[in-house]
Amino acid sequence: MDVRKFLLVWSAVCLFSPAAHAHYPIIKCASKAQIITCDVGFSDGSKAIGKSVKLYNYDENLLEHKKADKFSRAVFTAPKGEFYIQFDSGHEFPVEVDYEEL
Repeated sequence: MDVRKFLLVWSAVCLFSPAAHAHYPIIKCASKAQIITCDVGFSDGSKAIGKSVKLYNYDENLLEHKKADKFSRAVFTAPKGEFYIQFDSGHEFPVEVDYEEL
């Protein structure tokens, strides 16, 4: 197989491979006073509008459940005690932010 044919085939494999289009969920949260703002999305820059963002305590009790708004953002009131926030995009593993990371 000559080099040009190989490059053409390799380019097609890479272009149409599911791995070439893979992206993973991202969550970035910040706390100001008692308000926690989380921006959610995907590694390719796309937004996660309408996706679930949940706040749990360390006993795995769901404290709040939000859907990402039109800005791909969810806003929570900080609870007392230890907690974490989880973004579950629905097709990958969920990502989490612990209260100590805020």
